[in-house]
Amino acid sequence: MIVLAIDTAGVDCSAAVYDRQHSVVLAEVSETLGKGHAERLMAMIDEALAKAGRDLREVSRIAVTVGPGSFTGIRVGVAAARGLALALGVECVGVSTLAVLAATAPNDKQGRVGAAINAHRGEIYFQSFAEGIPLDEPVVLSLETFLEEASLPDMTVVGSAASMLDDPNSVTPADHFPIALVARLGAEAKAQGKPSPLYLRGPDAKPQTGFAVSRL
Repeated sequence: MIVLAIDTAGVDCSAAVYDRQHSVVLAEVSETLGKGHAERLMAMIDEALAKAGRDLREVSRIAVTVGPGSFTGIRVGVAAARGLALALGVECVGVSTLAVLAATAPNDKQGRVGAAINAHRGEIYFQSFAEGIPLDEPVVLSLETFLEEASLPDMTVVGSAASMLDDPNSVTPADHFPIALVARLGAEAKAQGKPSPLYLRGPDAKPQTGFAVSRL
């Protein structure tokens, strides 16, 4: 099985081609953009396929990060993945960014791994894992609750919010979701219908009350 993996859920725009039979990444392309994922994504997919020496018609699965993360970026990636899967007649699977972060934890760590993304406004996206298996559902925690959860003795925290354990007011780095891990997790995931964005809260930008244009 050849898997095409896509990530636009954060500051990066990435694509990778993965050979599931041999468990190897054939090619990967990634750029840190911040914004403008929609303008770059298809070209990056073409570049990854070219580097891998593969044709789009050889792809038998699409894997895409579904969040939590950038509201707009997630929509771009999920829409592209579902469109490609429909056009190719192949299955499409979603990969949680929290699962990707959990997979970055050192292999020698025992106990639980807490994947934590700074959602800002005093909130943290959080989920705990053991040996890559989720122990609970992804949630939005207050900073205070996160600090309590993360301080448990058997918990290793990964992700941007990890630096807040030492300094809750620290300026956290942007989260990166390695596309090679997205590809591997996507290859192993069970197909469960069309992937949908994983939004743990609403978008920051909302229509202004009283300024809606009347429909004709």
